[in-house]
Amino acid sequence: MAVEALATARGIRTSAQKAGLVCALIRGKNVNQALATLQFTRKTIAREIAKVLRSAVANVQQQDAFSGDIDRLYVSAAYANQGPSAKRVRPAPMGRAYRVVKRTAHLTVQVAERPLKIERVATEADAAAASKPARAKKKTSGKTAAAKA
Repeated sequence: MAVEALATARGIRTSAQKAGLVCALIRGKNVNQALATLQFTRKTIAREIAKVLRSAVANVQQQDAFSGDIDRLYVSAAYANQGPSAKRVRPAPMGRAYRVVKRTAHLTVQVAERPLKIERVATEADAAAASKPARAKKKTSGKTAAAKA
């Protein structure tokens, strides 16, 4: 069974759409590769997502079933849901008022451990099958190929 852990940051002051763009960059990558990607991403929200990713890795390390190999960890899910929006009023010309919506987002990063790939040990039957020549395909003459067309 694969080991998984989740970390969430709630109420981060950005829109879910902007955070989702950065989450898409790291989804499916190894943890070290994802952290490097976030470090060089020119979006302010990348720092917050990096914090959440480090928290998810720390959560995995606390589990008893974790093997201890961080190189096997990868980002299995990364997404941003919309949080509560703060509504504000901004003065507008001619006594009117414009509404300003200050959006927040809930960032979630899930980290999982890749299963070990176990190599299959070759048996004598496998060696015999490898030494047997493959069957040759029948060759068709030019006449039959032309007749079919």
